[in-house]
Amino acid sequence: MGEIIFGYNSGMHHTSAVQPRRHSGNIFLVGMMGAGKTTVGRLLAQQLGKNFFDSDEEIQRRTGVSIPHIFDVEGEVGFRQREAGVIRDLAALDNVVLATGGGVVLRPVNRQYLHDRGHVVYLNSSPDELFRRLRHDVNRPLLQVADPLGRLRDLYALRDPLYRQTSHFIIETGRPSVSTLVNMIVMQLELSGVVPG
Repeated sequence: MGEIIFGYNSGMHHTSAVQPRRHSGNIFLVGMMGAGKTTVGRLLAQQLGKNFFDSDEEIQRRTGVSIPHIFDVEGEVGFRQREAGVIRDLAALDNVVLATGGGVVLRPVNRQYLHDRGHVVYLNSSPDELFRRLRHDVNRPLLQVADPLGRLRDLYALRDPLYRQTSHFIIETGRPSVSTLVNMIVMQLELSGVVPG
């Protein structure tokens, strides 16, 4: 899958004078729960004229039940199987922005699908920042534990290398506004020739 490349070179040379302002190709957002993938993804898709999908929302749409309910009934293994099918289907589309679930990178097949079928952006947030955002969220099955901050730190330690392996670009979320993060992503995509500048 290769290393992270901030100056992504797709091999395409474009001239903005003759290139139509059409944004094709897929952009996949990966990162921890609470990193802002869905919020950023919606605005990014709107700005680039792409269709937006959220893999967790798609799983809920297909099953008719909530993510916590799937975890209760099928466990994490069952949820990950459903997630892999949704990722396969959505990554096969064109001209989409896809916000993925935080654990999507745990399966090698998902990492390969995402890396090969689009431009993967890792929204990187520290565990402390994630805890600040998520401490009152009861809809995160993996955080319903006695020490959610400790759980976030453990999950981050496990997943961060996988996000880095899968992604083409890393965006440090920190505290910028959503619109600032979207602009940072668009600028990186433009600099790399992924979308016309």
